[in-house]
Amino acid sequence: MAWICLYLAGLLEVFWSTCLKFSHGFTVLKFTILTIAGMILSFLLLSQAIKTLPLGTSYAIWTGIGAVGAVFVGMLLFKEVLTPLRLFFVLLILAGIIGLKITSAQ
Repeated sequence: MAWICLYLAGLLEVFWSTCLKFSHGFTVLKFTILTIAGMILSFLLLSQAIKTLPLGTSYAIWTGIGAVGAVFVGMLLFKEVLTPLRLFFVLLILAGIIGLKITSAQ
């Protein structure tokens, strides 16, 4: 259950960071509310995950999911370009996430 909480927390990080972009510096109320709600839910799920999972592993995976997700959202919604070098580093983050999951004691 802790891993599910962690993955959902990471997905919510992608959600709230995307809403943050759409909030235009907290000037659009709808997206400001969604940003804050997403942050709260993401942190609540992360806090549940770290009750049983190692802190370092949990935090690295949470931020990794957020970073990789933000890159893909940036490409899909904001027309950001995925260069070969950028793709390489995204794949390194994914490899780190997988490695941390595989080597975790839980």
